[in-house]
Amino acid sequence: MTSRPFLAVIQYDGGGFAGWQRQPVDRTVQAEIETVLERLMRHRTAVTGAGRTDTGVHALGQGVSFLGTERWQPDDMRRALNALLPRDIWVQQVCVMRAGFDARRSATARRYRYLIGTDEAAASPFRKPYEWALGRELDERALHGAAVALLGEHDFRGLAAAGANTSHYRCRVALAHWAPRADGMGMAFTVEADRFLHHMVRFIVGTMVDIALGRRSPDDFPRLLAATDNLAASPPAPPQGLYLEAVRYPSDLYAAEPTT
Repeated sequence: MTSRPFLAVIQYDGGGFAGWQRQPVDRTVQAEIETVLERLMRHRTAVTGAGRTDTGVHALGQGVSFLGTERWQPDDMRRALNALLPRDIWVQQVCVMRAGFDARRSATARRYRYLIGTDEAAASPFRKPYEWALGRELDERALHGAAVALLGEHDFRGLAAAGANTSHYRCRVALAHWAPRADGMGMAFTVEADRFLHHMVRFIVGTMVDIALGRRSPDDFPRLLAATDNLAASPPAPPQGLYLEAVRYPSDLYAAEPTT
């Protein structure tokens, strides 16, 4: 039967995985999904993720593309995947896409969220795996100032992992915003850009927090956005506070109107 591309929007708890990308030994999200698809399709089926999240990083809206036969309808595919996937992965939505769709290359924007717990109870075992249990108050004005400086297009050599496998370091940031968390337990940072580099969000958050704690000057942030290496950056924020929240695709790549 003829194959066609599918998009699965998935959520996962990153605490039990060595990241998204398949590894020779360690457990990964990609390997778990490919194992289930091999059972469903009765042959090896490769998947592509919109973002290669690191060990411990979570997802609320990771985009995953793969090829499936026309006998599979989106709702049936979603039910079958959720019946077989482990409990720390959940498929929120499945869509049929147009020929040539690729979850990584077709994406026009990705949005991440980072959660920080500023209260003492952030150290609770029911919260610590899902946020940065900082346990200290942050200067919101300093956070907002750094977020404003982040907007626009920059070369992120100063705020990304060294030796990234990329032809260039330029990213265009469309949204960067700090706000008190809805649960009143700390701060949340939302950032959206056309692309992200390895550890980029974690370097950004780590540096912003150091500024908000008075450990470094607010003037450091614009200098890091113009730096040619990351030697002056603060240590990256812990992975467990980071979530891949959503991935955007052009509407004309969907073969039908997306449904949940």
